[in-house]
Amino acid sequence: MATRHPAAESEQAQDYSAFVGTRAVSERQRFDVAALEAWLAEHVDGFAGPLTVEQFAGGQSNPTFKLVTPSRSYVMRAKPGPAAKLLPSAHAIEREYRVMHALANTEVPVAHMLALCEDEAVIGRAFYVMEFVEGRVLWDQSLPGMSSAERAAIYDEMNRVIAALHTVDVDQAGLTDYGKPGNYFARQIGRWSKQYQASETEPIEAMHRLIDWLPQHMPAEADEGHDGTTRVSIVHGDYRLDNLIFHPSEPRVLAVLDWELSTLGNPLADFAYHCMAWHVDPAQFRGIAGLDWAALGIPDEAHYVQRYCERTGLQIEGDWNFYLAYNMFRIAAILQGIMKRVVEGTAASAQAADAGRRARPMAELAWQYAQKVR
Repeated sequence: MATRHPAAESEQAQDYSAFVGTRAVSERQRFDVAALEAWLAEHVDGFAGPLTVEQFAGGQSNPTFKLVTPSRSYVMRAKPGPAAKLLPSAHAIEREYRVMHALANTEVPVAHMLALCEDEAVIGRAFYVMEFVEGRVLWDQSLPGMSSAERAAIYDEMNRVIAALHTVDVDQAGLTDYGKPGNYFARQIGRWSKQYQASETEPIEAMHRLIDWLPQHMPAEADEGHDGTTRVSIVHGDYRLDNLIFHPSEPRVLAVLDWELSTLGNPLADFAYHCMAWHVDPAQFRGIAGLDWAALGIPDEAHYVQRYCERTGLQIEGDWNFYLAYNMFRIAAILQGIMKRVVEGTAASAQAADAGRRARPMAELAWQYAQKVR
C-alpha cells in the first residue's frame, strides 16, 4: 500500500502499521489462495490472476495482505485465522469496509473499496479487498530529513484531514446507525474496561485505578455542543501519522488507514487521541514530547488545537487532561489485548510482544494525567 520512507528504517518503526513491508504469509494466517483467487475473479471487476499473496509486516489486530497479480496489486484485510480467540466487538472488518465506502464521496481521503466477503466458508474468515495506494507512510513524528516548512505542511495536512472527518454530515454519509449517539465516554470507558479485564495477563494497578476513576470524572458537558445538542461525529479511533498514506512528494494525504476502531462519538475525544503525540516519550511510544518543536517547524499543541477548532467550529469542553488520560487508558487496554494474543500464540505480528509490554507504562502515564485533572 505504500513505499517505505527513509525515516522508517528502524525495528521500532515496524511495530505499528499494517501497510508497509511484506513477508511470506505466516503459518497461522495461511488460507486457500486458489479459493480466494476464484472468489476475486467473480467479485472484483478487472481481476485476473495468477495471484500471489504476501503478508504485511505489521498489523497487530487484523492481518493485512498484499495481493499481487501481473497487472495490479490489491490489499486485503481479514479477521485473524480460525485459531484466534476473538474478543467481543474486536476485528470488525465489516465496519472498516462500510465506513471507508461511505467516506468515498467526502473530503476525507480513503482507499477505494472493491469487495467485502462475509462468508467465512470461502477462506475461513471474513475479509475485504481495497485498492493498493502508492505513497509514503511516515513513521517518525519528528519527520527527520525534512525542512521546517515541509514538517509544518505535513502537520497542517494531518490537522486538515481530521477536521474534515469530524465535520462530515453523518446522516448524509449514510452512517446514522454506525454508532450510538450520546454517553460516548461512559460507553467507551465501559467497553475498554471490559476488554482489558478480558485480556489481563498480569494485574496492572494503574488500570484498576483508572477503571474506577474515569467514570467518576467524565466532563458532564463533553458530549454536548454550546446549543445543548449531542455532539456526534464519525471518529476514527486511531488517527495518527503512520495510519496515513501521503503523496510520494507532496504534503497531501491520499488515504487514511485502519478504521477498525471507528464509530460515532465525541470528536474531541478522537482529536485528543491524535494529540497524545505531544505528551508521550519518543523513545517509548514514538511521540514528540520534549522535542524542540519550534526548531523543527512542528506546531506546539496549543496552536495545533487552535487550528483544529478554527476548522471545525468546536471548542474544548472540560479538562483536556481528562481527554488525554482517557485515551492513554484506551491504548493501554488495546496493548494489553495484543499481549493476551501473544500469550495465546495468536498474535498477527512478530513485534506483538514488544507492543504488549507497553501496556503497563502507558497505563501508568494515563494515571499521571488523571492526577492533573482539576
